[in-house]
Amino acid sequence: MKNLLAMALIGLSTQAMAENMIKESPLSVSETIDGLEAAVNGAGATVFARVDHTKGAESVGKSIPDATLLIFGNPALGTLAMEDDIRAGLVLPLRVLAYQDADGNTQMTWTPAEELLSGLDIAADAEVVGKINGALNMLTDKAMSAN
Repeated sequence: MKNLLAMALIGLSTQAMAENMIKESPLSVSETIDGLEAAVNGAGATVFARVDHTKGAESVGKSIPDATLLIFGNPALGTLAMEDDIRAGLVLPLRVLAYQDADGNTQMTWTPAEELLSGLDIAADAEVVGKINGALNMLTDKAMSAN
């Protein structure tokens, strides 16, 4: 709900949010994240962490659907945002979550740059916003074709 409200505040529809934030992958969660990691590395960016939320839940005796988060960044993009507002360092590096939905399908989701950088002194039409969104779209597309 919080994400929905934030998107409404910047004038984007719920439909646009879904189109910009979620992609279905024909691969498993693990294969999708493997493909995303390969795409990130191939683009010259840095993978900072891979967080297996399912294993985390299992470590405390709980069970959740398969879900893995990849945290990655590229100083060429991050620095552009931080030059405009150093507080962008609170929301960077980028994150993409791959998870198994209720129907057993693999989904990838991320926060679009407009929302990620909202509330900072970075214009929604700034060059960095387009570059971040373009990178996220390109990398998530490559994640599904890397295997």
